[in-house]
Amino acid sequence: MFFRREKPRVPTFQDHLDELKKQGFSITPEAGGGQRAAKAGIAAVLREKQGGGVQFDKPGAVIGSEIGVLADGGYQKFWLTPSGKRGPATADQVRALQNFVEDLREALGMISLYNESLGSTNEVHLYDRVKDRDFGVPKRPWER
Repeated sequence: MFFRREKPRVPTFQDHLDELKKQGFSITPEAGGGQRAAKAGIAAVLREKQGGGVQFDKPGAVIGSEIGVLADGGYQKFWLTPSGKRGPATADQVRALQNFVEDLREALGMISLYNESLGSTNEVHLYDRVKDRDFGVPKRPWER
């Protein structure tokens, strides 16, 4: 009458990448380390956490070979790349960004929080009404 519970299997980083490939994401190695997951013109860099989990950087539109984060200029949303390239964000691209994040979280088995699924959030707020307040392209979250 003893019941033995099986230990839950913790997926490896490679298991997560294989699951993403099954879900239609393209996976390519990133120059700075990690793996780039891309789908429908949106991408994010995945990195392995110490405990065996997965974390991903702020996703954004693929502009050339870079990933541009969503920025709010007060009058329009646009994409900013680390090298300073800037391009307008269309409604279709913002919708694709929202879908990408939800699909990525689901495929990785992450919890999707209500306030995060309401819509896209901006990594940067650059308003043109305040002179000299903002100084160029922001650093990515892991570079702060």
